[in-house]
Amino acid sequence: MRRLRSMTESDVRISAEHPEFDLNHVARGIARRGLKVVPAKASVSLRIDADVLEWFKSGGAGYQTRMNAVLRAFKEAAG
Repeated sequence: MRRLRSMTESDVRISAEHPEFDLNHVARGIARRGLKVVPAKASVSLRIDADVLEWFKSGGAGYQTRMNAVLRAFKEAAG
């Protein structure tokens, strides 16, 4: 770790095996470190009241993830 901290820009070697820094790749690695494996998701067709769907969509992108979180919380509360 000490060696890594002491590195400068000139110490970094870009190659095919180690391409230039990709912030998205690093962020995914940091976000996943220490977390449980995310279970696979299933694609389903679901009939939902229009006003409920619009309410979730009004929160912007990620509405399906929010819907999943609500369903998961209900499942866990029900035991």
